[in-house]
Amino acid sequence: MADRPARKQPQIHHARVVRTERLTPHMVRVVLGGESLTGFPAGEYTDHYVKLLFPRPDVDYGEPFDMARIRADLPRDQWPAMRTYTVREWDPAVLELSIDFVVHGDEGLAGPWALAAAPGDEVRFLGPGGAYAPSTEADWHLLAGDESALPAIAAALARIPEGAPVRAFIEVAGPEEELELPPVPGAEIVWLHRGASRVGEHLTEAVRDLDFPTGQVHAFVHGEAGFVKELRRHLRLERGIAREQLSISGYWRLGADEDGWQASKKEWNEQVEAEQERPQQVA
Repeated sequence: MADRPARKQPQIHHARVVRTERLTPHMVRVVLGGESLTGFPAGEYTDHYVKLLFPRPDVDYGEPFDMARIRADLPRDQWPAMRTYTVREWDPAVLELSIDFVVHGDEGLAGPWALAAAPGDEVRFLGPGGAYAPSTEADWHLLAGDESALPAIAAALARIPEGAPVRAFIEVAGPEEELELPPVPGAEIVWLHRGASRVGEHLTEAVRDLDFPTGQVHAFVHGEAGFVKELRRHLRLERGIAREQLSISGYWRLGADEDGWQASKKEWNEQVEAEQERPQQVA
């Protein structure tokens, strides 16, 4: 039997904070730069993401920083913490990578880092990953998500094929969290204000109530795993949309931090797929 090829190690990038910008009361943009980003391979997808690496307190990782060595030599609880964020924009001409963070004061890990970030601060990250960009073959596009999906939705709007209709639904806490988005002819952008409602409740209702345009849709639905599960069922079973026409996944889950969500995400997705691929019972 032929030997399997060695698993390719994810590339580690090293960058410095160039500047930060408070976009809304709960969203901060951090722009990263540096010559080390030369050749950063982003641009193919509009949902590109990176995994930021946050060192554990009092752990010396040595130089050169090597994740394979760290994982081999150190116990898991000493590995750097990883937090996944969508690339809002990548400008290879000036080597600037923009990432938008949802922040809630000192809650969490990446949010407080973004709030305190100052020019010159250093950060390492893995990536980019990604799989979605608006199809040029679709008759129209559906974009739906909460704050966590807003950067990817904004990037997608900038890449919608000319003349293709768009229905975009974005749920945020309130009107103060709305952002100016790229103008797209034929796009209907609806901001939904959550208030005290459950995350995704208004979003799910809006998509369910939508009068779908004619033709083949290409849909992007991302955000909190609970409402994503509901919309996956609606789009696959009730609307009859083929899996190939959907980019749909949970970015996060209520009641779990990223470590907990990533550990259970594969099993969660497999369970959801199994539930929604079963033939429906006929009374």
